[in-house]
Formats: sequence, structure tokens, C-alpha cells
Amino acid sequence: MSRCQEPGGGEEQEEVTGMVCQEEDLKDGQMKEVAVGDQTVLLVRTQGQYSAVGSRCSHYNAPLVKGALVGDRVRCPFHGACFNVRTGDIEEYPGLDSLPSYKVKVEDGKVYVSIPKNSLRLTKRVKEMCSRAPDVQHTIVLVGGGPASLVCAETLRQNCYRGRIVMVTKDTLPPYDKPKLSKALDVDSCSILLRTSDFYQQLEVEVWTQKEVVSVKPADKAVLLSDGSTQRYDQLLIATGCRARPLDCPGRDLKGVELLQRYEDAKEIHDAGLGRKAVVIGSSFIGMEVASYLSDKAASVAVVGTSGCPYERSLGPEIGRMSMQMLEEQSVKFYMNDAVAEIQGENGKVKRVVLKSGRVLEADVVIAGIGVIPNSDFLAGSELEVDLRKAVVVDKFMRTSVADIFGAGDVSSFPLTIRGDQRVNVGHWQMAHAQGRVAALNMLEKPTTCESVPFFWTVLLGQSIRYTGYGEGYTEIIFKGKVEDRKFLALYIKDEVVVAAASLMFDPAVARLAELMATGRIITRAEAQADDLSWLHM
Repeated sequence: MSRCQEPGGGEEQEEVTGMVCQEEDLKDGQMKEVAVGDQTVLLVRTQGQYSAVGSRCSHYNAPLVKGALVGDRVRCPFHGACFNVRTGDIEEYPGLDSLPSYKVKVEDGKVYVSIPKNSLRLTKRVKEMCSRAPDVQHTIVLVGGGPASLVCAETLRQNCYRGRIVMVTKDTLPPYDKPKLSKALDVDSCSILLRTSDFYQQLEVEVWTQKEVVSVKPADKAVLLSDGSTQRYDQLLIATGCRARPLDCPGRDLKGVELLQRYEDAKEIHDAGLGRKAVVIGSSFIGMEVASYLSDKAASVAVVGTSGCPYERSLGPEIGRMSMQMLEEQSVKFYMNDAVAEIQGENGKVKRVVLKSGRVLEADVVIAGIGVIPNSDFLAGSELEVDLRKAVVVDKFMRTSVADIFGAGDVSSFPLTIRGDQRVNVGHWQMAHAQGRVAALNMLEKPTTCESVPFFWTVLLGQSIRYTGYGEGYTEIIFKGKVEDRKFLALYIKDEVVVAAASLMFDPAVARLAELMATGRIITRAEAQADDLSWLHM
């Protein structure tokens, strides 16, 4: 890695230049894909000026031309990452890398884009970072091995922090793409790593796997590890995430009763489910994704839920019933308004699940997806404030109640801008990235608040439901399109305004709504009800 060098300089590079369109072809606020050599480029016109950046999102390679362009940034239609169209820099997550940006020239009414020959095949760009200076003794410890810790480490190095960075994780792997676990249980570990081991070495970030912080001593500025060792810190990030809530019924300790928490759990569930009878306890996002994955692999799949239908409170009964029907078409059986009374086994191995209704379900493997618990037990006695759910209380700067200790990601409870700074705990992959960045900047005394709009997605049978905002307490859902056609936009209303949105096969509506919310735009119930959706394209 370079040591915070400015881009550019040195010898002039050989370029490939292509005339990509006439100047009048794009109006302000429009974008299109164009070809320069073998490279596809996103050409954008904003405020009378043309700019050109990479055409694919750095997260999962979604085509950005299908996304939402608002002002100087484009938001990915799939998972909500945002990029500045002038610089290519990533401004909202998920994903880690920026886009390459290219020179644009307008001459005689024609638009030309130039790409350096040596970067013709590049689709993403890693920001410039520094490495550690041996004489700097300052140490930042990152507790947790998820995206909050990783983005924090990278942001520190991008801003010329030259001290020591230590990341401590219980996992056997360095930071990896955890949302994939419930969507593709047999995924190869190498394919889900967010960065290679070489990357951490170049950055000089120490990643301690299979180690656990068991207590924090703010007075000594030290953390105690499970192996008995102590690590001193100058600043500390708590980003330990959440753990799967265990079942609380007889038989929960039988072999074959699984929680999906780690990469190894996903592999175990995949292997245990092949050609066997699977029972999924819980009908929210994790449970439904696991049921979807196993639907064509297990001999049978049953889902047990306490509500009338999946997602009843979060997405609403209409979307819940549609999701249930999708899986029923794949022979998944649902047992709703019910709960587990007991899990029975033979020779220590699960054999059947007895429901409170008296129904008995044959089972070779049982997977519980019944919610999560913040990983904050190790903070007992540290004077860090936690809320009633045991989430770590932070302010908009990601500062905890104790000096020099920050919190980020699923373990944190924070003020959400779009809900008037209502304190929330949002377990979204994207939000963990954003909060890791904010924590790093504030560690470096670059005052920055977390203003991100929540965005997440779930996948059932290859179909993605996208969601943005914060819908807790909504009183009405207004639909565009038809849920029964599996092509819709759902707008969640509270206090006469849109507070959240979900969609299926309605891109880029949710991405655009997220951008409008990010700019502070209030969408009224009247606008949501109107047949004219022009507000969605402002």
C-alpha cells in the first residue's frame, strides 16, 4: 500500500479514447452505459456537466444504470450502495471499494471518454491508504470481525492513521460476507472473504481470529482476552454484533438442533439437510431464507411460526402471505400461529418436533431463527451504558458513554436521523459499514455524524425483496402494483408520511426512495396514494 500518496503524478499514461455520444444525447439527471474499448462505462450528466465512472456496483456487480441518480450520486438498485458520479468514491454501503473514474471531454458537440490502458479491465478501485509507522505507539483495538470493524480499519488508513490497529474476532475467518450464509449455505469460505490476508498485511492491520474479549477495563484502557492475555488500547471500537437466540424448550441440546451464526453452522445445516426432513423454527428473514434454500435439497421442509404469516409485523400480512405461497409452491409446509413445545430425540439425535397445538413433525434437523441477542455480556462492570435489550448505547458520533470507546453495527443502539433521532437498534449489513466509517472519523477527531438511511434485502427462491427506511409502528401500507402478481412497491405510512418502503420486481423504486429520504425529502401519504408517481423521479 502507498503511504497516503495523492493520486496522479508521474509519467503520463497511454490512454484509450472513445467518442461515446453527442452532447445533446443526455439531459441533466440522465445516465447511460457506453463502451470505451472493451470497457463498459457509466456516463452521467448532472448540472450541465458530463462525468464517467465504472458501470458496475463494487458490491455484487449490479448495473448502476438501472439504479437511482439523485444529485451527484448514483444508488445501486439491488442493495443500496452509493457512489459519487464525479469522483467514483463510495459514499454509502454495502461494499468496500470505489468506482474507477474517467476523463471526459466535450468537443464540437461530441462527448469523449478516456481510460488509461493499464486500467481498462478494472471495475473497482481501492482507495489510497497508508500503512503503519513503527515509531507511532498509539493503538486502536476493534472488538468484532464484521463490516463495522473492517470499514473502521480501512477508513483509519485512508485518513493517514499510522498507529497500530488490532482486530479481535471469535470467528475462524477474518471479516466475511455474512448475509450470504442464509442465502447460500454451502458457499465456499474463500469466496465470501471481504478482503484477502495479503490485504491486511499490506495495511498492517493485525487480525486475531478465534480470540474473544471477555472484559473491558476503561480505567486501565485495556481489554482482557479469553486466553488470559491483556491488550492495551488508546481507542476502542465495540462491534461484536449479535448472536442467534437459542431455543428455550426441552430437547434444544439434541444433536441436529442448529443455530445459524457462523460459516461452520451454514455448512453443517447444508450437510444435515440434504435429502432429510428439516424443520425451521421461526418465520422471519433468517428462517424464511433457510427454508427457501433447503426447499429443493431437503426431503421435506416445515416452517413453524408464532404469527399468522411470515413477516407479519415487519413487512405486513400481504407480503407475508405472498412469501408463504411462494415457498408452499415448492412444497414447504407452514405451521403458523403455533410454537414448539418440545423437541424429541433418540440416542441423543433429534427425531421429531412437538408443537403446542399437539402436531408432531418428523425431523432430522431443526434450524432455529427466532431472533438475536446483542453480544454485550462482556461489558458488564465496564460502566458502558446499554439499553433494555442490552444493545450498546451510542450517540450520532458513535461514541459510547465512556471516553475513547465507540460502538458500531448490530450491537449498537443509536439515534436514527430519518426518525427524528429516535433511538433504534438496526441489524442491517449496510448500517454496520456506515457506522464503522463514522466511528473511525470521530476517533481521528474529524467530527462526523451517522446520517445513513437503513437499507436491506432478503432473497426467496432467487427473488429479492428490497427494503428501506424504518417502518416500526406503521399504521397503513399503500401498494403500487399487485402483491399477488409478485410485482409491487409497498409504502409504509406513519403520522401521514412514508417512513419505509419495500418492493419486489419494482426497481429502482426502493433505491430512489432511500436517496430521497437521505436528502431529507418528506413523502406525504397523499403523494403515496396518488396514481401519479412523478415524485418518485424528482
